[in-house]
Amino acid sequence: MLPADQSPTPEPDRDPTAPGASAVEVLAARIPEDFTLGVATAAFQIEGAVDEDGRGPAGWDEFTERPGAIAHGDNARRACDHYHRVGEDLDLIRDLGVDSYRFSIAWPRVQPDGRGAWNQKGWDFYDRLIDAMLARGISPMATLYHWDTPLPLEHDGGWLSRETALRCGEFAAEAGRRFGDRVDRWITLNEPVSVTLNGYAVGIHAPGKQLLFDSMPAVHHQLLAHGLSVQALRASGTQGAIGITNMHAPVHPAGRNPLDWIHARVVDLMVNRLYADPVLLGRYPKPPLMARKFFHALRDPRPEDLATIHQPLDFYGVNYYYPARIRSGPGPTPEGVKPTKAMKKVPFHLADFPEHASTGFGWPISPKYCGVVLGELKQRYGDALPPVYITESGASFPEPAQADGLLYDDERIDYLASHLGAALDAVAPGGPADGVDLRGWYVWTLMDNFEWAAGYSQRFGLVHTDFATLERTPKASYYWLRRLARTRAGSQSAA
Repeated sequence: MLPADQSPTPEPDRDPTAPGASAVEVLAARIPEDFTLGVATAAFQIEGAVDEDGRGPAGWDEFTERPGAIAHGDNARRACDHYHRVGEDLDLIRDLGVDSYRFSIAWPRVQPDGRGAWNQKGWDFYDRLIDAMLARGISPMATLYHWDTPLPLEHDGGWLSRETALRCGEFAAEAGRRFGDRVDRWITLNEPVSVTLNGYAVGIHAPGKQLLFDSMPAVHHQLLAHGLSVQALRASGTQGAIGITNMHAPVHPAGRNPLDWIHARVVDLMVNRLYADPVLLGRYPKPPLMARKFFHALRDPRPEDLATIHQPLDFYGVNYYYPARIRSGPGPTPEGVKPTKAMKKVPFHLADFPEHASTGFGWPISPKYCGVVLGELKQRYGDALPPVYITESGASFPEPAQADGLLYDDERIDYLASHLGAALDAVAPGGPADGVDLRGWYVWTLMDNFEWAAGYSQRFGLVHTDFATLERTPKASYYWLRRLARTRAGSQSAA
């Protein structure tokens, strides 16, 4: 671990943000003084050390062993080795000059079976991590569940089982008891929509189930876990703000075909409303009449469950990456995704956005839709919408496995600058999301890491990771964000 006065990232010989340096200053001037800038990661994607110090296996560990499940046969056994390099990585964040670090607590590391005995060595790691953040002036934002379900719970049904929700509430209570005096913001769940759709409906993520609409119990049990976790954190006396994060995407029909319109409504419901409505309004949305039978599992929830799910929140987290255009009928498989039998049964597909450039994942790049997302949240939830944080914003682009000097990732700089600008435009007076209390923006991600089913093939990082040597090399986007953080009003921390 570097001494507090030693910078791991000296200035490069020439300004890597040039010729956009003046644009950085213009954008920085628009950032409110109390606005939080941060970076985000997830435990499974960076920690490694899967067999060390009592960590138990996660459902994702088992999934990576399936032939063909992960690009190039990659796994996360070592990942970025953050578990052993935490000091180096926190020094990178400190030198970046952002306010906050969003990390996640690996449930299998602190409770290998997902129930019963706690693993003290696991808790000790996060205890040191949080203290080291605070010592560097970095505000902790802790995500409780970022997809790494303890394998014994997964084998007992995972999120199809109500018990997993109950056990998650107990996990939250223990985390709050231990860290509630030091964590500034808590996220109960990350992207429950991705867990349901990718993990239980079409099977391209762990646990690899292909249940299509029979996956709906996973929706309810994740939301119940959220509500129980909020209650547990508050009961533990935690002092930090509490919220949830979901991925949101504007959804539109690709053409005038009535089936395009119906399927777009179904996708909008599944992605944007199936989680936000119960959390913010205390009820599930009504599906289109033609699709109502597919959501029968959510038709008559227990009133007491809805009351638990509908907890007052201090903030709402939004992960925004791309818009969705829906066309009926079969279509091409998305970039980097191995099709499953279930995917072939889906009666619609994501249509292209030929008018937009795309990321390494093939996702359309359209910053304006970031503002559209915020506007839709305002329109749908009004005063029920708490303050908002964009908890993930970023893009992957093709980059070399080794960094030979400074890597000039201009596409990423353009992506980040345009998306932050679009969000600030949207919430400005007269904007589509005027009135939304946007409190902060977190870049996904600090460093290149294990990107789930894509393995190490997609690089989102501000910092290049050489997965052979584990050497970290800041990219031009890192220095761009550092200049943005230093140039904003008063260079004051918003933590």
